Amino acid sequence: MKNRLKLGIPKGSLQNATISLFKRAGWNINVNGRSYFPEIDDATIECAICRAQEMSNYVESGTLDAGLTGKDWIAENDSDVHVVSDLIYSKVSSRPARWILAVAYDSPIKTLEDLKGKKIATELVKFTQKYFAEKGIDVIVEFSWGATEGKVVSGLADAIVEVTETGSTIKAHGLRIIKELMQTNTQLIANRLAWENPVKKQKIQQIALLLKGALLGEKMVGIKMNVPETHLKQVVGLLPSLNAPTIATLYESKWFSVESVVSSNVVRDLIPQLLSNGAEGIVEYPLNKVI
Repeated sequence: MKNRLKLGIPKGSLQNATISLFKRAGWNINVNGRSYFPEIDDATIECAICRAQEMSNYVESGTLDAGLTGKDWIAENDSDVHVVSDLIYSKVSSRPARWILAVAYDSPIKTLEDLKGKKIATELVKFTQKYFAEKGIDVIVEFSWGATEGKVVSGLADAIVEVTETGSTIKAHGLRIIKELMQTNTQLIANRLAWENPVKKQKIQQIALLLKGALLGEKMVGIKMNVPETHLKQVVGLLPSLNAPTIATLYESKWFSVESVVSSNVVRDLIPQLLSNGAEGIVEYPLNKVI
């Protein structure tokens, strides 16, 4: 099909989270066994799975029209791509991950300057080299194929630059964080020529819109209830909503149906307050997308 969008799905830890996000956005992606070309229920898109570390290279070259990868790997590859949208999600949480510099807990190294002449292990080699070069600190940066946290403990490196979301793994390995070097999140990127193609641009924008809507929907819930006229003002005053709540009269009564969309992290405190202010029959329901 002409102008069919070639879309990259990140392989590895983000794969399942990405496929789940697309499902909430309205697309079903089916990965068959070891195939690198999963099926998607949209004839205008063809998917390919590749490592997030390589995604921006494939998008820049035009092998893929668009893809999802981390801000960190775009920086590492120094890729010339169009960033369409930030999409903050991960396998663990909905907050940006951090690339941090860490040393052994009992290490004498306290500052960046203390690392002069020392060895740093990381998967983010080019970024780390550039970071220290800009600060005029001469360090040795070696590529780590994995299990980076163990390099300091085993004496293979003096420090590491590693990604973390909660910091728990870093602490569990007996390491101490000296500095946060970068915050990173997933980004939807596009090849610059594909972005100039009106048909492909429209499709990429549709994907961005619905993915962001799905992410916002995950953080919000719908809530509706019945409220007597005498308590309506108090109840409405308690509702933090995107806009004013929807209010409708109940048939032949002095009661109202009140419906709103609120942040999911306030509901546990909000419901008891609504009950104590006269609301009844409270129903909370999940949302696929909020746009």
